[in-house]
Amino acid sequence: MAAKPEYRDRPDVEVALLDALVDRGDEGMTVLELRAAVDADIDAVEEALSALKEDSLITVESEERVRVYAHDRVVPDPDAPDDDPSESLVDAIRDRLGL
Repeated sequence: MAAKPEYRDRPDVEVALLDALVDRGDEGMTVLELRAAVDADIDAVEEALSALKEDSLITVESEERVRVYAHDRVVPDPDAPDDDPSESLVDAIRDRLGL
């Protein structure tokens, strides 16, 4: 599952982190797990996590181990219909080109 469309206009690393966190749902992820899930160096991951936390898009809990969770407003409603504008845009282009 991917983060809501309104959060996909962020830098690629931030979007990849949000997508990974949304996929893990209530489990959350450690920084090491996030680093493994995202194709970016640790500095880029740390910078992106800082930006996401500053914008209140993630929650960080540090009980036994530090775990990162996507904020509820980032997680799409699984019962909502799939409205992927990129697919309709691609379909419109294909129709216009006659493919």
